[in-house]
Amino acid sequence: MEARALWLLALVLALGTSSSSAQAQYVGLLESQCAIPAKDRVDCAYPEVTPEQCNNRGCCFDSSIPEVPWCFKPLQATECTF
Repeated sequence: MEARALWLLALVLALGTSSSSAQAQYVGLLESQCAIPAKDRVDCAYPEVTPEQCNNRGCCFDSSIPEVPWCFKPLQATECTF
């Protein structure tokens, strides 16, 4: 019974963590690469894409602004050559 309670607690914590961070996610990207004005966002996925699916495409996810792409292409890092 105790193992079942621990498993349930772990599941609840995992679900709570994933849903609370759904607003802006930049997995594998710098936050500055995703700091794109809403009007300049280039769509990177399909409607109703999840944050995880978006990040797996190498894109930024930010659902804080309505009526603009939530999954969008990041700014590309520029290389300096001397």
